[in-house]
Amino acid sequence: MNISSNKVIDCLLGVAVGDALGVPYEFKSTSEMLAHRATGMTEYGTHYQPIGTWSDDSSLTFCLAASLAKEYDLLDIARHFIRWKNESYWTATGYVFDIGITTQHAIQQLEEIISCNDLESLKNLKNYASEYDNGNGSLMRILPLLFYIKDKSLEEQFGFIWDVSSLTHKHIRAAMSCFIYLKLAEHVLNGAAKEAAYEHMRADVIELWEKINFEQSERHHFRRIISNPILETKREDLKSGGYVIEALEASLWCFMHESDYASVVLSVVNLGHDTDTTGAIAGGLAGLYYGANSIPEDWVKVIKRLDAIVALGTQLGDKLIS
Repeated sequence: MNISSNKVIDCLLGVAVGDALGVPYEFKSTSEMLAHRATGMTEYGTHYQPIGTWSDDSSLTFCLAASLAKEYDLLDIARHFIRWKNESYWTATGYVFDIGITTQHAIQQLEEIISCNDLESLKNLKNYASEYDNGNGSLMRILPLLFYIKDKSLEEQFGFIWDVSSLTHKHIRAAMSCFIYLKLAEHVLNGAAKEAAYEHMRADVIELWEKINFEQSERHHFRRIISNPILETKREDLKSGGYVIEALEASLWCFMHESDYASVVLSVVNLGHDTDTTGAIAGGLAGLYYGANSIPEDWVKVIKRLDAIVALGTQLGDKLIS
């Protein structure tokens, strides 16, 4: 499909199409997907949604993009998330479905913080992290932040990432997963081939770990991504559930192993489980790498609010891409 594109549009459409591809299959097991593989866009399924409907993954991605198109303001990002939950802002069909439990509770907390005018607490959310803050709900929506943090120092990048992640997912592990994802995306944005981008990302992550004294107990969770390249992992050893490490590993594996947008998102969706989220995460990277016009036309033309997504990508691109 001939879309007048920029790199932001590539990302946003990549997220939305991967998300919509996965929505009908969410919660299906790997064995179920092996028996009835996804081959393209379909309707109904798990959430009984029309074809081309994207979920909270894309909604919160678009909320972040819409806020960043004005300026970087943590309070404004939080308000966009609240509007989504309460007013169905940036939804595909006018109402919210499939909101994660952690995300729902976190946004309720944001409402309380803002109502009490306790705005300094937004910067300190990370201080209240728990192991339960390691779902994939910040990773799924983080990609637009790339265009604000690109070319900043590693420590600055991680600081912004942790602040934005903490609005819903406070733990450093969730934030580090976002950092890994965005560093790979940054090298792709700068024109590196996949393998080179991955190696640059690994070097950046190791450098950051040393600079911030990242605990060995946390580094262990990323061993299959950083210590042993994900390419060496067997597909049957991947998981694709709601845990942030699982979603990151599955998405990176499929992105690195496949050779076009459609193959990347079909590969990750056919792992089953949290299919809309892994579709969105892998799809964002694949969209950035291969471009929006590489996405099958019959998939793109059914995406809900396509014109609005393209307009948002244009707006953010005009703001942050020089």
